[in-house]
Amino acid sequence: MRNARGGNIPDVLKFAIDCEKFGAQGITVHPRPDERHIKYSDLKPLKQFVTTELNIEGYPSAEFIKLVLEIKPHQVTLVPDPPDALTSNAGWDTQKNETFLRDLILPLKNAGIRTSIFIDAEPINMVFALKTGTDCIELYTEAYASNYLIDKEKALMPYIRAAEMAHSLGLKINAGHDLNLENLKYFNDNIAHLNEVSIGHALISDALYYGIENSIQMYLKQLN
Repeated sequence: MRNARGGNIPDVLKFAIDCEKFGAQGITVHPRPDERHIKYSDLKPLKQFVTTELNIEGYPSAEFIKLVLEIKPHQVTLVPDPPDALTSNAGWDTQKNETFLRDLILPLKNAGIRTSIFIDAEPINMVFALKTGTDCIELYTEAYASNYLIDKEKALMPYIRAAEMAHSLGLKINAGHDLNLENLKYFNDNIAHLNEVSIGHALISDALYYGIENSIQMYLKQLN
């Protein structure tokens, strides 16, 4: 919203601080080469002032890896969408990209940064995710959200199996993409050992109607 018009309204740093004050348990940003979501210049101030958790997600280009090694957020989430993608539209094939991901994750872990990789809900992905050395996996939940109103039990089943496999391997379980006030509670209630969810577009869309403080509290209620 700020970047569409220029200037500094809304103030992203103040907004992040206020979100924490209103109950948010972490701040996720996704810097892209065209800076349409967040500007690179926002990252150092965010790392300085975010007191919960700063999660930087993005495609692991050389520039991105250099950036996060400099900022050292609490968590880095690696997503496979190329720089020209409108939004994330697939998870990593961890079997195919095992070596590629392992080589990226090692320097992040050596820098003390917790790592997460964005993957589809296939049990085989969990097995090879472990081999990459990642700390966490983030389940790509678009398929669940798209099919929730059609058959929520069927939509959720692959995620239950994937989460069980991830937990058995000692991986922390995150989730995100298209989770909202309608489908979040059912997901949270039925996915054992869910560690965190990243919610951006739906939260800000709801804030247009309810205000950001109320929206955060509404989401927390679904998770509690």
